[in-house]
Amino acid sequence: MPHSRQSISPAARTHLLCYLVASALASHALTKTWRVEHVVESARIWLARNKTSASWLDRLMLGQLALKLSREHLSASNTVRQSDALALFTDELGLNYQSPMIGHIWQRCSDALEVGSYRAGA
Repeated sequence: MPHSRQSISPAARTHLLCYLVASALASHALTKTWRVEHVVESARIWLARNKTSASWLDRLMLGQLALKLSREHLSASNTVRQSDALALFTDELGLNYQSPMIGHIWQRCSDALEVGSYRAGA
């Protein structure tokens, strides 16, 4: 029997965007490159883990916004070390909401979604 999937809610968009920004920063800390395919795969993993679906337009817009916010974060803070990248996630590869950096990323994501930097797809 297939598992039912819920369409992505506004609150879930913030969680997903935060996850994508953290994933992009961690990937960049390890590879020193911005990898779009990593963001795409991270979105797929998060959606599957959370039994949520998002339209292709939602995934595209959130992925683009995640890369933009990630680059802005690095511009403001200069760097994310590999040790910082590890602290962004729990052992189960969920977001570590105890991390001050995740708190900062969360706020940036919430603000970006609130001011309309992102338009939800149908």
